[in-house]
Amino acid sequence: MKRLSERQKQKIERTVANNRSYKLYLYNRFFIFLLLVLGQLVGLVLLTYLFVYNTAIGVLLQVLVSVCAVLTVLYLINYNDRPSIKLNWILMMLLAPVVGVPMYLLYGEGRPTRWMQERINNTAVKNDAQFIDFYGQYALEKVENRNQSIVHFLSMCAQYPTYKAGDVAYYKSGEEMFPAMLHDLRSAEKYILLDYFIIAHGKMWNEILKILLEKAELGVQIRIIYDDFGCMMHLPPHYDRYLESLHENIRCMTFNNVVPVFAVHLNNRDHRKILVVDGEVAFTGGINLADEYIGEKRRFGYWKDSGVRITGMAVASFVKMFFNVWNAFRTDKEELKTYLPPINGDTMYALNGEDRRMIAPYDDSPLDKVSVGESVYLDIIQRASRYVYIFTPYLILDDYMRAALVQAAARGVDVRIVTPGIPDKKMTYRLTRANYEILMKGGVKIYEYTPGFLHAKSIVSDDTCAVVGTINFDYRSLYHHFENAVYIAGHDAVLEVKRDCEETFAVSKLCGQKDIERTLIGQLFDALLRIFETLF
Repeated sequence: MKRLSERQKQKIERTVANNRSYKLYLYNRFFIFLLLVLGQLVGLVLLTYLFVYNTAIGVLLQVLVSVCAVLTVLYLINYNDRPSIKLNWILMMLLAPVVGVPMYLLYGEGRPTRWMQERINNTAVKNDAQFIDFYGQYALEKVENRNQSIVHFLSMCAQYPTYKAGDVAYYKSGEEMFPAMLHDLRSAEKYILLDYFIIAHGKMWNEILKILLEKAELGVQIRIIYDDFGCMMHLPPHYDRYLESLHENIRCMTFNNVVPVFAVHLNNRDHRKILVVDGEVAFTGGINLADEYIGEKRRFGYWKDSGVRITGMAVASFVKMFFNVWNAFRTDKEELKTYLPPINGDTMYALNGEDRRMIAPYDDSPLDKVSVGESVYLDIIQRASRYVYIFTPYLILDDYMRAALVQAAARGVDVRIVTPGIPDKKMTYRLTRANYEILMKGGVKIYEYTPGFLHAKSIVSDDTCAVVGTINFDYRSLYHHFENAVYIAGHDAVLEVKRDCEETFAVSKLCGQKDIERTLIGQLFDALLRIFETLF
């Protein structure tokens, strides 16, 4: 990576230190990017329509566009995808084929660029080989309980083992988890790995950065990944190079650099939240490294979030998740096995008929045709017999998820979903509320978190299992983004997730008929908006 000059380094420091000009600079950067991208899209559409309808060969071009739209629609009809998703794209192509066809080619299947796909897939294959070489081939033991399907699915489709050893601590807020993060960071002796969608200057990041610098001075290796789009309004350009300039033991990379070009690769973001210390402890959940997540900044009321601290052999999976991305894009690649924790004598993989404890970290990406995150959620909902409680900031569902939730409620399962009472994105919030009616009529209870914005992403069922991670119940998380989570069973943390849900219900509003009433214009607007829900 090209090093920063001393002048560039000082400019970044001055910009960050001057809080007012710093924020103005970042907002300007974001809106300039947005205007450039939208300008390209609008210009493309206008030029295309002018060319099609105002030239001698306009008729031929109109026929060509129509043929392309028909072929794409035929492809969609025969494509193995969610019916509601296919219908949205078909409507868009029939209403505006000049826009619909190229939009589908860019975003329709959540496909990343071939360059990104080859790099990450090739790296994952190499890391899987090192992982198995280090620990040995993990066997799929017979599990005589309800978790058997998850054990097999995560092993075969997600390429992650299930662990018996280790423990899980659940935190119902960023304020609770932050002190534990700082404690473990201070105890680091070998390495620290951080992979976050958002890093923002403030109390949280400044305290973490101070510890990172102290540890780097003591020889601890620091590796940092942050998403460029997620940090666009929080960090100045070249901040990765700035961090590397602070100490030779700190290395940093931005994921999927943002450029002002209307292109497919902008759609695939690293939405993961991973902190690993020495291969002994890992943190994940909805909590980014920004002050609103620890109650230091008020945005949209109180910011409700959650996370988990994992210890034991399951931390090895988080290490592999990190280096699947790091080694895909860095030229100075690292040997995965040098970071993997040694086997500590406990049973490493999965379960037996007597012991139902399990910790199963996993990630999800747009690189394959399997939505691991959605599959795990659906499995929990479909197997529930007593209750399913869900936290999600966004509720933009496809047919399968809607049907699974309504069918569970019809079986007598107590299905409850908590969404934010104060939204962070107005259009996404409207789409979220557009899903209320069909769910509520099917017996699902919808709560809105009245103290503020709920950012947690979790699900718990029947006192037996829970998932805590970064995966929202929306199309972007399930199909476009790189995500991660952990499936937990047989640990006290499961009941702690349930307890958090019950406490949250008590301070939330149970939605009723008035919350789903809309005017005729409102219904029409929501109907049109849902055509584009796969882009949210």
